[in-house]
Amino acid sequence: MSAIEETGSGADRRWLRHSVATLAYRGGKVLRGAPPGFAEFRLSETTRTPGEILAHLGDLLEWALSMARGDRAWHDSAALPWDAGVERFFASLAAFDAYLASGAPLVAPAEKLFQGPIADALTHVGQIA
Repeated sequence: MSAIEETGSGADRRWLRHSVATLAYRGGKVLRGAPPGFAEFRLSETTRTPGEILAHLGDLLEWALSMARGDRAWHDSAALPWDAGVERFFASLAAFDAYLASGAPLVAPAEKLFQGPIADALTHVGQIA
């Protein structure tokens, strides 16, 4: 067996894809139609702005895809203008879902993909709400 073992049954992939769809639904509810200036709102000096949280969401989803592929690349991106950040969020979701749907090797265990980037992303969508 190789050092990187392929994991991910069909049931695991369906469950992950359902989680990604849930994230897309919940994200769509809170990200679309944000009022002007929302991206820059800061509750206190130590909190992230919604724009910074949105950038982190994109990073998490790109990390999930890299984990699934086996290269585990993390990036800490700066906030984009709100609409561009929303586009990045949905594009990252679509890319991860397309990989899950493709049948390509799922290197990271489905449980780790959910426990790490997906669960974290669900939490941050809730923060924006």
